[in-house]
Amino acid sequence: MAGGIIIDGGKVGKEYPGKLTGYVFLSCLLAAAGGLIFGYDIGISGGVTSMPMFLEKFFPSVYRQQMADSGTNQYCKFNSVKLTMFTSSLYLAALVASIVASTVTRKWGRKRSMFVGGLLFLAGGAINAAAQNVAMLIIGRILLGFGIGFANQSVPVFLSEMAPYKHRGALNMMFQLTITIGILIANLLNYVFAKVDHIGWRLSLGGAMVPALIILFGSLILPETPNSLIERGKPDEAKKQLLKIRGVENVDAEFEDLVTASEASEKVKDPWKSLFKDRQYRPPLIFAFVIPMFQQLTGINVIMFYAPVLFKTIGFADDASLMSAVITGGVNVVATLVSIYGVDKWGRRSLFLQGGSQMLIFQILVASFIGWKFGVTGDAANLPEWYAIVVVLFICIYVAGFAWSWGPLGWLVPSEIFPLEVRSAAQSINVSVNMIFTFIIAQAFLPMLCAMKFGLFIFFAFFVVVMTIFIYFLLPETKNVPIEEMNLVWKNHKFWGHFIPDDVVTPEMPVLKA
Repeated sequence: MAGGIIIDGGKVGKEYPGKLTGYVFLSCLLAAAGGLIFGYDIGISGGVTSMPMFLEKFFPSVYRQQMADSGTNQYCKFNSVKLTMFTSSLYLAALVASIVASTVTRKWGRKRSMFVGGLLFLAGGAINAAAQNVAMLIIGRILLGFGIGFANQSVPVFLSEMAPYKHRGALNMMFQLTITIGILIANLLNYVFAKVDHIGWRLSLGGAMVPALIILFGSLILPETPNSLIERGKPDEAKKQLLKIRGVENVDAEFEDLVTASEASEKVKDPWKSLFKDRQYRPPLIFAFVIPMFQQLTGINVIMFYAPVLFKTIGFADDASLMSAVITGGVNVVATLVSIYGVDKWGRRSLFLQGGSQMLIFQILVASFIGWKFGVTGDAANLPEWYAIVVVLFICIYVAGFAWSWGPLGWLVPSEIFPLEVRSAAQSINVSVNMIFTFIIAQAFLPMLCAMKFGLFIFFAFFVVVMTIFIYFLLPETKNVPIEEMNLVWKNHKFWGHFIPDDVVTPEMPVLKA
């Protein structure tokens, strides 16, 4: 075993032997499929809410607005409390479920939490496909939310624990990749099903059962992580599993550190209380709140939830708006692959900062172009083709910036910065904050668009400035750091270091000042 310290994103503490085995890669790929259910829902809801047949059946007042003459204020065409509640009710349910999922994930394992998530999402998809009234739609959305809460809580933790530390970033980002694939598939299906009279929206909503079945049956054949096995009192099984996933003959150093972490975990009888009370958890806890909050305040879900609605609002025809959503979904997938390639090479901080700068520039450009054509009245004649192309191009560049920065890193960083004893509880906080702000933005977007017009994009651009500055000054680099040695990263940080007691840093982990 070799060891070394390099501050600012190099090696920190110990180096564990091990390689990226096919077994680990396939296990992470299958677990990451849990992101499909989240992505599919994000993509499908916006397309369905722009389908005239869906609006006519469940939201007739919005449908009548769509059929009104072209003098209707374009910014306010979709402004309906009931319509936004259909989309955003899911995220309140996910918030509640993520808290319950913390206990399930810790006491019964990561894969069982995924199984519960798949089962609930399957039920929600079936109810939505068969919906006869708004109440059935909402009940189905709540079950979908429960499923997402369990999957989003357990999958990133599984990926971070299963991956060799040198490949943790790339493997964890497979979760975000499957989210983007889910969005793209949903947008494609919306484009196709919108042409199916009467039942197109049922086919779109019912399609959620397919990714639910993937994660449901996938969780039955997945292995459990060594961390979870040790945590649940199965050290011998954990040792065998660690040997298998690392692909080497000697894993004693890593195993001993996992056992030590588990012993520390056993002393923490109430992870939630310790997480909020103990000073040593303060730095990562702040990021568990701030990163998911800022992830939503980028404004990305305004684009991904309501991409077809947004494009229709700025004057595109029905087919054009759905196809524009497909294009942005494709960009999302490709840009996420860039992040997977570079996260363990370039580091987390550089991707955060570059992506934030790119999003800021193109949010301002989108606001300028929409404001130029629509002004504050929202009235405009048919848009010229070149204008539509430019707006879609700007939005795609903005989406790309998010997809290789705040999108995947918003799930990766919070899942890797906590010690074992509080990891499940901390991930629940990460998911909960994400869902709270997703709900707020989903519920508020259409009324805000009606009230703020093109200024809404400037509103989100302000938060992009704030969060980029926050990352620059306060986020330490975590690439190539073994997950059980993350305390050293905080100890070495010039601001956060005084929060970490000396006794949580072992003799093998020398403390250097950054």
